[in-house]
Amino acid sequence: MPVELPARRPSSPPPPRRSPQSYAVIGMGVLLGVVMLAVFVGRREGVGLTELPPGRPVASLGFRAEDRPDGAVELMGAEDNRLVARINPGEGGFMRGTLRGLAQARQREGLGPEQPFTLTRFDNGTLALEDAATGRHVALEAFGATNAAAFARLLPGYETK
Repeated sequence: MPVELPARRPSSPPPPRRSPQSYAVIGMGVLLGVVMLAVFVGRREGVGLTELPPGRPVASLGFRAEDRPDGAVELMGAEDNRLVARINPGEGGFMRGTLRGLAQARQREGLGPEQPFTLTRFDNGTLALEDAATGRHVALEAFGATNAAAFARLLPGYETK
């Protein structure tokens, strides 16, 4: 007597296994998403940001920067056209660089050197250089006390911290 065996059904292939690299990619994607969310929330809510209270101006100086044929830069007072300071060639690298950056911004916008720059000292100890022609504002303390002192010496009575 023949014995009948149950018919075998074709077996389905096992589910694909994820490689360890795919888990690493998924983990990095999740981490990147969490970091981006944290940055978004932090900026929106002001977490970790510090701001100085707004200061009142206590001293101000308007001046124009003029290049000389000998390579010097002369800072001339805006009101009386008197010599405020002379930066000789090879000196005042921070001042030269800052003023050159502001002057190049004016050139890009098609503006000339007619309107003066304004250096302002505030009651909270900060120092700012502004170019009303382009709307640029440079917080000089951001570049360190030594660099801020290079401009601070133009204003009488200013002591660096």
